[in-house]
Amino acid sequence: MIRRPPWAGRVTLRARMALLTSLAVALAVAACATASWYLARDQLYQEMDHRLGAMAGPPTPQRDVPPRRQRFRKLLQQDLAEALKSCRPEAQDAGAQSRLPGTLAMTQVVNARGQGCTLPGAGSLGVTRADTEVARGERDRVVHDGAGVAASGGRAHVRVLTRSMRMGDGETFAVSFALSLDEVEEPLNDLAVLLVAVTALGVLVSAGAGLLTARTALRPVEELTGAAEYIARTEDLGTRIPVTGTDEIARLGLSFNSMTGALAASRERQSRLIADAGHELRTPLTSLRTNIDLLLRSDAAGRTLPAGTRRAMLASVKAQMVELSSLVGDLLELARPDEREPVRTAVALHEVVDRAVERARPRGPGLTVEAGTAPWHVSGDPGSLERAVVNLLDNAIKFSPPGATVTVRLRDGELTVRDRGPGIPAEDLPHVFERFWRSPSARSLPGSGLGLSIVARVVGECGGRITLEPAAGGGTLARVRLPGRAAPPA
Repeated sequence: MIRRPPWAGRVTLRARMALLTSLAVALAVAACATASWYLARDQLYQEMDHRLGAMAGPPTPQRDVPPRRQRFRKLLQQDLAEALKSCRPEAQDAGAQSRLPGTLAMTQVVNARGQGCTLPGAGSLGVTRADTEVARGERDRVVHDGAGVAASGGRAHVRVLTRSMRMGDGETFAVSFALSLDEVEEPLNDLAVLLVAVTALGVLVSAGAGLLTARTALRPVEELTGAAEYIARTEDLGTRIPVTGTDEIARLGLSFNSMTGALAASRERQSRLIADAGHELRTPLTSLRTNIDLLLRSDAAGRTLPAGTRRAMLASVKAQMVELSSLVGDLLELARPDEREPVRTAVALHEVVDRAVERARPRGPGLTVEAGTAPWHVSGDPGSLERAVVNLLDNAIKFSPPGATVTVRLRDGELTVRDRGPGIPAEDLPHVFERFWRSPSARSLPGSGLGLSIVARVVGECGGRITLEPAAGGGTLARVRLPGRAAPPA
């Protein structure tokens, strides 16, 4: 069983759809905004790392360097050697001159002991373990975020590139170049504010779109709800919902129309069954009441009826009671609800036919019932199958003339019952399995017109089929074909 959250019953379906749509769009916009921010951040960091790499120069000396550049490198090496020799960790006077490029850059020398040695006018940087490893020659270069003090004395959050260098005497050291991250963080902060505003606007737009979508999508559901409420209020099962398209809502409308059509047909069948049952019950009940009234009047008047007359009236009462019992049994059988998967067991059909023949023989005095059966095993309900076969035999006995023979055969899963009666007119064959239908020639005979309906129902539940046809030489031949096997199931 699917359990809905407690709030689901207090919020309309339209509001839930709008809320879920807005939430989905908000999550999508937020994910896109977050991804955009990180992509922009990575791009800005890559650009800053590229600038630091240009400041640091190539990791190894290059040939064919212009003379001016060679003189600059020579002077730079002199400054670096002087910084290593004096190794002052604090930032030097901002007014001092430096030969290093970039006025916004911060530069520092790191010796092999992990000490930071500042240069004039280049500020100071914090030395990390990775910087020390570069200074010792264990790594060629490293890039990381760090903190430093500018030549003006202000603290700054910086991006640091440390590369390894070597003096003429072979001594290794490292030089750290840094740029302030304000160049990256300020644009990123502005971008974050812009993305938050765009996300908020997207949520508002998605909320409106969600409401509009929910209203449009649920309009057919509202029509379906209105139709269901109208049917519940008026019990008018003839109401239909206009269906257009082939989507899920259209399928729901078709299913609803099919359901109301099935209910209307079921109500019509129920009404017809009640009307037909009342009509069939009226005749035996009227006869019973008449005979009982005559018997009571004779006793009340003190005038005894002749013995033969009294015996005939009691026999008539008994016959009417038997007919009523049979009719009630048939009605109960037909009123039994159709099961989607009827209970089935292995049934020896030949034994069922033999028992039905023995039950039917006493009902046709003066008639001969010939039976020949071969083993055949089917899946079904034994009681229902026996009742169906008895109904076929009763029908054959009822229409057979005195002294005639009723032939019953079971061969290869086909049961045939043949009588020698007047037969069934061709125009009546399509109606023989309808409830309470009786041919004009049979309305004077006993019966309710339900026997063949019960036979057709039982045979259909077993997966078989039944047909009635004129027999060669006169009479009617009933054919029942049931799926099964000759050998008993393992």
